[in-house]
Amino acid sequence: MKRAAFLLALLLAALIPSAAERFVFLYNKGDKFRILSETDEDVYINKQLSYGAKVFYRIAFGVEDAAPDSSWGLLSGTFETSEQGTGSLANVITESYDSRFRRDKFGQYAIDDKYFMPVVRDVPVFPDKDLAPGDTWTAPGEEREDFRRFFGIPDPYAIPFEARYKYEGPVQRDGKDLRLVTASYTIFTQPQPPRMYASIYPVQIAGFSEQKIYWDPKLGQPVAYEERFDFVFDWSDGSTIEFRGTSHSNELEATLMDRDRLQAEVQKSVEGLPNVSVQKSDKGVTISIENIQFEADSAVLAPAELDKLARIADILKRYPDRDILVAGHTAMAGYAEGRQKLSEERARAVVERLIGLGARDPGHISAIGYGDSRPIADNSTEEGRARNRRVEITILEN
Repeated sequence: MKRAAFLLALLLAALIPSAAERFVFLYNKGDKFRILSETDEDVYINKQLSYGAKVFYRIAFGVEDAAPDSSWGLLSGTFETSEQGTGSLANVITESYDSRFRRDKFGQYAIDDKYFMPVVRDVPVFPDKDLAPGDTWTAPGEEREDFRRFFGIPDPYAIPFEARYKYEGPVQRDGKDLRLVTASYTIFTQPQPPRMYASIYPVQIAGFSEQKIYWDPKLGQPVAYEERFDFVFDWSDGSTIEFRGTSHSNELEATLMDRDRLQAEVQKSVEGLPNVSVQKSDKGVTISIENIQFEADSAVLAPAELDKLARIADILKRYPDRDILVAGHTAMAGYAEGRQKLSEERARAVVERLIGLGARDPGHISAIGYGDSRPIADNSTEEGRARNRRVEITILEN
């Protein structure tokens, strides 16, 4: 009986397919993706809570080139960081980075030292073998931080680590058949001083990151992740700064935009609206409201503009899968800092109005201010200044 049971077990094992599978990134030239990430972070200075922040990251990138066998892909795109103002639903872009890098089929990067983004690199990295649920492995990675604005460190600040991985197994998420991989790493390093800094620099960095990575085997890409992190920086002046929080993100594959068709549709829809025009741009299709009226020296929309925005909100609702960027521009008047701030505040006011009208939720629309840096007309004439006082609402391709 024991021998018969053993033979039956062998037969059943041969009939049941192995759960082991190969994890590799897939690259197709021309593919475009965007990642929408949200971080809730508390910042402690000298062990006292200083402030909490909700930070949004919008990453739009594409496969610029790829090997015929998909063994590597050349990726390029834009990484934008935005924050919500106190008491506001609008996300205002605070930083924008361009990046270009090559990544192989296992996830390892080849990237120039001049690029600040992505922050976390070589995560995930997969071994060159089939993986079954429960399998573990390790691989080196690194973070690259931007310490220019606050600490005057000019180069991307490299923090290496060794990541530990485990393939947990198949999971269902948002109706998709995915694979769950967990990744974690701890950091403890006492780095050398950077080549340049303003006044202080890190003398010790310690912390951890724990991540859940949801992998789509059909796309050959991670489509979502969740993270818990805590990092403490000890600085050369004896102070400490701790960053503690959680993050989550989703990756979306972008569909190509027929710009000519979309421009024609939107142009027809805005007919009759004064000072409103529609143009194609490298980012998508832009609705421009020139000579937009606010109360004097403020970001309070004049009543005459509210009907325009209601019509435009209805137009935007027809394209729910596209993110929206609202850019504020001013004429050349007053001080540069004041113009920059006013353009941001006016873009934020338009975003809040569009959110209130149901055009988008806060995670899919953002604001940016350009001050007077991008004029479209002569600032020496009143007519030109009126044209330069504008808000541009772009339906983004990616």
